[in-house]
Amino acid sequence: MAHVSTYLNFPRSTEAAFNFYKTVFKTEFSTPIGRFKDIPAQPDQPPLSEADQNLVMHVALPILGGHVLMGTDAPESMGFTVNPGNNMFINLEPDTRSETARLFNALSVNGKVKMPLQEMFWGGYFGSLVDQFGINWMFNCTSKT
Repeated sequence: MAHVSTYLNFPRSTEAAFNFYKTVFKTEFSTPIGRFKDIPAQPDQPPLSEADQNLVMHVALPILGGHVLMGTDAPESMGFTVNPGNNMFINLEPDTRSETARLFNALSVNGKVKMPLQEMFWGGYFGSLVDQFGINWMFNCTSKT
């Protein structure tokens, strides 16, 4: 079923932030915390430092009314610079790839595509953009249709 979540980027404090949110909302992570060391090696990527390997690649925490907070560490050593404004995304997870592409294309008009829609190692069809009003959007469709 399609749903929307909020995706938060932190420079290196995702785990601490989400452990705090877990106590506030009295809920548990949806899945175990994924670490950058869990990403399959890519031929064009340099090896990660030991410190970066243990950073949070993905975490999900249900909060209220079915809404889920998701997050990742975005360290500068991996080419990220977290600033107010790029530290939060609206994450859309449509039911189909065609709806994912339709929404992605519509929201990208006069905006900037950060990552084109593409197949990802976790099985999702993923992409991101900043719309013409400066709002960050992520798309992740896990359906194969």
